[in-house]
Amino acid sequence: MSAYYLGIDQGTTNTTAVIADSSFRVVAKASRAHRQIYPQPGWVEHDPEEVLANVIAAAAEAIAKVPGLTPSGISAMGLDHQGETCVIWEKETGRCVYNAIVWQDRRTADEADRYKREQGERIREICGLLPDAYHSATKLRWIMDNVPGVRERAARGELLAGTLNTWIFYRLTGGRSYATDVSSAGSMMLLDINTMDWSRELMELTGIPREMLPEIVDTNHFYGYTEPDAFLGVSIPIAGGITDSPSGMIGGGCVGEGVLKTSYGTGSFMHFQTGARLVRSQKGLFTRTCWKLSGQPYFLLSGASYVAGGAVTWLQQIGLIDDPRQTEQLASSVSDSGDVYFVPAFSGLATPYWDQYARGTIVGLTAATGRAQLVRAVLESLAYQVANCYRAMREDAGIDSPVMRADGGMVENSFLMQFQADMLGIPVEVPEEKETCAFGAACLAGYTTGALDSLESLRQKVKVKSVYEPRMSCDERETRLARWRQAVDRSRSWAPHGE
Repeated sequence: MSAYYLGIDQGTTNTTAVIADSSFRVVAKASRAHRQIYPQPGWVEHDPEEVLANVIAAAAEAIAKVPGLTPSGISAMGLDHQGETCVIWEKETGRCVYNAIVWQDRRTADEADRYKREQGERIREICGLLPDAYHSATKLRWIMDNVPGVRERAARGELLAGTLNTWIFYRLTGGRSYATDVSSAGSMMLLDINTMDWSRELMELTGIPREMLPEIVDTNHFYGYTEPDAFLGVSIPIAGGITDSPSGMIGGGCVGEGVLKTSYGTGSFMHFQTGARLVRSQKGLFTRTCWKLSGQPYFLLSGASYVAGGAVTWLQQIGLIDDPRQTEQLASSVSDSGDVYFVPAFSGLATPYWDQYARGTIVGLTAATGRAQLVRAVLESLAYQVANCYRAMREDAGIDSPVMRADGGMVENSFLMQFQADMLGIPVEVPEEKETCAFGAACLAGYTTGALDSLESLRQKVKVKSVYEPRMSCDERETRLARWRQAVDRSRSWAPHGE
C-alpha cells in the first residue's frame, strides 16, 4: 500500500495543501484564500479561526483529489507557516484573545525603533536579529498592553502565546501539543541563538513571560496525533513544523552549505545557508537557524523585502493592469524603463536598511513615461532588492553561490526571472513544482517518520523547470543597481515617526 504525506503551507494570503506519494511526487494540491484585515493604515491582521478552518478545508480538498485516498490513509503531516505572525490564546479553550497580527504589521514600529536605538547590537548578539516590528515579540507585547485583561490573565497563567504553527498544532491535538521548532522560535526575537533556548534577557526586555512560551524542539519533532474531532475525523501523526522559507528550501531541493534560495510571495525572502557555521552579519542581515535535526543546528543568513508580489497587486489596484500576467508582456514591450526607478517600500524597507519609515517611491518620471515603462520599473525593483541583498550575503559569508533557486508565484514571470539572473550575475533555477513550501512540509513529515534518509536526498528528487542565464554586462549591472540605490535614498525616513 502506498504511503501518502500531507504538507500544509499556511501562508500570508493562502493556505495550500499538497499530497506527496511514497516517491515524494506531488499528486494533488488545493488552496484556500483568507481575508486580509486592515484595521488602520499600517496594521495587518488575520482571523485565526478562518485560517484554521482553511487548513482543514485545504487538506480535505487535496485528499479528495487522490483516487481512493481518505484522511485515514495519510501516513503523516507536516506544516510550515508565515513566520512572525503571532497570536495569544486561552489555555483552556484554545480561542485567541485577539486576531493574529501579521508579519507585515507596523503598529509597533516606534517601540522596535526604541529597542534598536537603545540595545540594538545587544539584541542582535543574542538572537541574530535587529529589532523591527516585523518580529513577533513587539506584536505580542502590543496585545498584552492593549487588549483589556490580557496582561492580568497572563499573570494568572491562563494564556499562551506563539506563532501560528504552535497554535494550529495546539488546536489540532486538542491542547496536547505546545511546542515550536527553532526556525519559528527564531522569528520571535526571543530566542538565544547561542543556546537554542528562550533568552531570559529578551523576555524581560519585551515583557513576555516565560510561562506563555512553548517548548523549543527540533525541526524533525513528532508533535503527537490530530484529535478526530479537530481534524477530518482521524488521528494522524503531526511530524514536523517549520517556517515557510526553510520549508521552501527543503521542497526546492536546496539543502546544503553555500546554497542560495529566494521565495517570491507577497514579499521576497532570501536565504544563504552557512551549514553548522554561525555567521554574525555586519551587513544588516539576520543570522537564523534554518533547522535543527536530531540536536544539530544549521544556520543561514536571511534577508527580506516586505513587498514583491504585493507590488504587482498594487499595479492591479490602481488600474495599470487587469491581470498580473500582463506585467511580463508590458515589461518586455519596451527596451528599458526610461530611467524610471521604483522603490516598493509600502511598509518600510527591510534588508539591509531596516528603515521602518521609508515609503514607496517612483523617481525619474517624465511626460514621456508610459504604462509599460512604469510596469517594467516595478518588476525591475523586485530584482534590484534581491540583488542588493545577495551582495550583503556574499560579503558576510565570504563565499559566492554558483546559482540561485527561486520559487513562489512570481517565478512564472520570465521577464522578472531573466532580469533577476542579469542583476545577480549567476543563473536562476526554477523548480518544476511551484508549491515548494507545502511540498517541503510534506517531505519533512517523511523525513521525521523515516521515509526519507536525509533532506539532502531531495536534490535528486526535485526537477528543474527553467534555467535563466545572466546576459547583462558587469558594467551595466553595476550602473543599474547604483541608480536604484539612489532612488532608495530618496525613499528613506519619509513617514513621520509614529505613523
